[in-house]
Amino acid sequence: MKLGLNLLNYGPGTTPESLLSWARFAEGSGFALATISDHLAMTPEVQALYPVPFYDPFTTITWLAAHTTRLEFATSVLVLPYRHPLQTARVGANLAHFSNGRFVLGVGSGWSEQEYAALGVPFDRRGAITDEYLAAIVDAWSNDITSSPGPYAPYDEIHTGPRPDRRPPVWVGGAGRAAIRRAIRHGDAWHPINPHPHWLRDKGMPMLRTAAAEAGVAAPTLCPRIRAHPTGKLADDDRVLGEGSLDQIRSDLTGLAELGAEYVVLDTYISPDVRRTAEEDWRILEQVAALEP
Repeated sequence: MKLGLNLLNYGPGTTPESLLSWARFAEGSGFALATISDHLAMTPEVQALYPVPFYDPFTTITWLAAHTTRLEFATSVLVLPYRHPLQTARVGANLAHFSNGRFVLGVGSGWSEQEYAALGVPFDRRGAITDEYLAAIVDAWSNDITSSPGPYAPYDEIHTGPRPDRRPPVWVGGAGRAAIRRAIRHGDAWHPINPHPHWLRDKGMPMLRTAAAEAGVAAPTLCPRIRAHPTGKLADDDRVLGEGSLDQIRSDLTGLAELGAEYVVLDTYISPDVRRTAEEDWRILEQVAALEP
């Protein structure tokens, strides 16, 4: 099981220099991957959770990949309906080339109705748009000429080069049945974010396996993003994975390994009101990483 971290690309004090320091910490400390968040329109409800400045994930990954040699980078998660699929496919393919194959596309359908409205995208169709765009992106990465029937972004006989030498892995976020079906159809991994311990083991993973069996395909691997938030001991019903005592967090990591997790991404971000210095976050990440079984 490989460990990653969520690199904070938003909030007061975030600068190109701070982003680079996070990437250098991650690579120097042996983390396999850094994930980067996505928002495009900083509406009031987005700003309440993810304050400005907010650095674009694609631009940030391109720059940080040029300053690292081993660290992988993933979007966690790119909100697919916000961008035309041909744009996402081309930028993703370029990133795969520039990073020498160190790019993972993590995708989701988003949650902010205000942000959808600001971008002129129908919020109530976000699931269908995500499905269409993801299929279009994977096809553009797989073929020299691509077409999509739409209905949200129809096009015909579009040349795609340069295609990636190796198709970037696709991680599909979300915990609902539609997201799980999307992960099975198009994903290399299922990427639930901050799941509760019992839910993931007793409901989420059985749903994933059952849906894969019904589709006649192998289930995608598990690559969750969890908290890195040591506290006192908490009741399991009151916490998400990665919260609680060090013994609870150690048990969480052991349980994820037993579930077959390929990557586990550790996230120190709690809320705008609980924002530590980078050095404090790094100490927490090193403490939690040392618990890995």
